[in-house]
Amino acid sequence: MSRTWFITGTSSGFGLEMTERLLERGDRVAATLRKPSVLEGLKTRYGEQL
Repeated sequence: MSRTWFITGTSSGFGLEMTERLLERGDRVAATLRKPSVLEGLKTRYGEQL
């Protein structure tokens, strides 16, 4: 069963690490961050899951 997470501060540190791990396991993530370009790679890989 996948879950949807809301994570703030996802451009670095714990927020970024948590976002990557949750996406890898199939969950969805609503991410907030100041530098949207940081997540471009994840957006390309996971699409609407992110």
